Amino acid sequence: MKFTLPATLDSYRLLGKSGLRVSPLCLGTMTFGKEWGWGSTPEEAKEIFDIYTEAGGNFFDTADFYTGGTSEKLLGKFIASERERFVVATKYSLSTRRGDPNAGGNHRKNMVQSVEASLRRLGTDYIDLYWLHVWDNTTPIDEIMRGLDDLVRAGKVLYIAISDTPAWQIARMNTLAELRGLSRFIALQIEYNLVRRDAERDLIPMAQELGLGVLPWSPLAGGVLTGKYSMEDLKRQQTAAPPATPFGQERRLVKLTEKRLKVADTVKDIASEIGRTPAQVALNWLLLNPAVVSPIIGARTPEQLKDNLASLEFRLDQNQIQRLEEVSAIEPGFPHDFLKGQFVQDFLSGGCKIIAG
Repeated sequence: MKFTLPATLDSYRLLGKSGLRVSPLCLGTMTFGKEWGWGSTPEEAKEIFDIYTEAGGNFFDTADFYTGGTSEKLLGKFIASERERFVVATKYSLSTRRGDPNAGGNHRKNMVQSVEASLRRLGTDYIDLYWLHVWDNTTPIDEIMRGLDDLVRAGKVLYIAISDTPAWQIARMNTLAELRGLSRFIALQIEYNLVRRDAERDLIPMAQELGLGVLPWSPLAGGVLTGKYSMEDLKRQQTAAPPATPFGQERRLVKLTEKRLKVADTVKDIASEIGRTPAQVALNWLLLNPAVVSPIIGARTPEQLKDNLASLEFRLDQNQIQRLEEVSAIEPGFPHDFLKGQFVQDFLSGGCKIIAG
């Protein structure tokens, strides 16, 4: 499916192979709450929520893990008066109790206790879209798919989706669900942006083939694509110890490299040429990808949100897209480069010209 730009938040898109209608930008709420030492106060979060919804936005992303549950609590408070209007997505997998081996993972026990806790914090009796947050590499796939289907049949969850999981596992799970008549994933959440295009090798083609709507997280690469970092920042990062964060010891979302800074410079150049901000250019590039349904924007301030929403107001031209894709290009890797090679293609076709449908 091809989506059109310019657009507005109330130019709704179908999410994957479903009839669920969502806004072309999803409001991520990991910034709701200051428990992690950054983020928005409740008052700032409410202002961000109001700006988004008054512009027609209806799609929210949170998780049981975010800001120790505060993200879900604030979102639940904000949506209470118009619950049916909104599409609320939350996730399970990450541990919410240190020292408890069953307070994290993809298994049924954590799934059930997590969904019940999320329902309480959100103040609702159902979740529109429930995500497996991170693949644990231990739980059998039949346990996961049957457990999620049970939640759908019980009416506690309407749709299911998956995040941060290898493509081959997702394909296995959706195939198993199809064969057994269970609920299937309708969406895929992945890190995807102009400096992180690895997902184009397998995850995005898989999503298109299986009918999964793609929701990129960190669409601005932790701020790299806003143009706020320079070579001086790279030098400091190479010598300084990374600060402790709730996610562990590395600052992966803002990891700088010379190539990433070169991509960011091209984004800045194009933004200057067309009178837009770098963030708007980076988001616009994502929105033009036919696999991408709704990038997840995580504004910490109302000003950031307004800037991000303006990415819907224009369309990059083909020359600008080509410049961005050339500077950010990745190696396809095996088997993709091998299969596209002239030698293999010639032997596959017997030298004949074949036009794919």
